[in-house]
This record gives sequence, C-alpha cells and structure tokens, in this order.
Amino acid sequence: MLTLSLGGCGLGASSSGPIVTFPPGPAGPTASVSNAVSLTRQAIAAALAPFRLQLDNAQRPFRPSESRLTADAPRAVYQVVLPEDLDGGYIVVYEFPDAASAVNAGNDLAGYLGTGAGRVAYPLDARHSIRQVGTTLIFYTWSPSTSPDPGSEKVAEALGTLGIGFEPPR
Repeated sequence: MLTLSLGGCGLGASSSGPIVTFPPGPAGPTASVSNAVSLTRQAIAAALAPFRLQLDNAQRPFRPSESRLTADAPRAVYQVVLPEDLDGGYIVVYEFPDAASAVNAGNDLAGYLGTGAGRVAYPLDARHSIRQVGTTLIFYTWSPSTSPDPGSEKVAEALGTLGIGFEPPR
C-alpha cells in the first residue's frame, strides 16, 4: 500500500511537462505594502515631480535581472509614465529588515550588474540607478540605445537625489 501511495504522489512519474525554474514576479505592488515601501514611493514621486514625470503602479509583470539578495527580497514595482517608451520606466523597490541589510543588498546588486550574468543581461550602454533609502533599495535601469523617451534619463537624474547610491564596476 505504501508503494502504491508513493506512486500516486508522482515519485515514479516521468516529467513530460515543462519545468518552471523561476516564478514570475508580481505586476506591481500588492494590495498592502509596508510603511517603508510606501514612504519610499512617496519620495520617488516627489523626486520625479520637478521633471514633470508621473509615477504609477506597474500594470503588467516586470522582474529585472537581479542579484541573489534582491531576488529573495519582498518588492513593489512601479512605472514612470514615459509616452515614447511604454515598455520602460520600471522602478523596483525592494524591502529589507534593516538599513544595513539594504546596504548589503545594494553592494550585492552593484557587484552582480558589473560582472558575469548581470552584465550580459542588459545592453552594453545600460545605466543603472541603485539607491538605498532607509530599509529599502530602489532599482532603475535605462539605456540610451534602447530607451526612446528623453524622460528615461530624467528618471535616473531624479532618483540620484535620493538616499545613498551604489555604482556597478565597469
């Protein structure tokens, strides 16, 4: 009976279907975001305002290539409205238990983007904005060669006014 029971659980079954290796991330913020993420969203919106850029919740799934520490972190995804680049302007806000963990994740993400898989996941001229604000980490990427909206660069400029920055090695 035990053998029959185990067989029924799929231990003896062959794997003929597709194997999912990485579940898709959420399209945007969940119905409830933490106070830290909410405050970071407000700071981002305020930094974008002088550039006449609007921050919105992401309307479809988006998950960038990311380091181990950011891949495991809770996140909220937002999108800056860029009329000439409807597929761009995504900003990911990761949350960590404390500021030190956010700094550690910022260093980890910068290192990842400067070497190996992180470097090849983006265009050669990609520009990354990694900013730590309290217990959160903000991540935005744009590329002069693939971002047709002039606002893309302004997003990075606005984010540069927030918190502490991390620069991927070249």
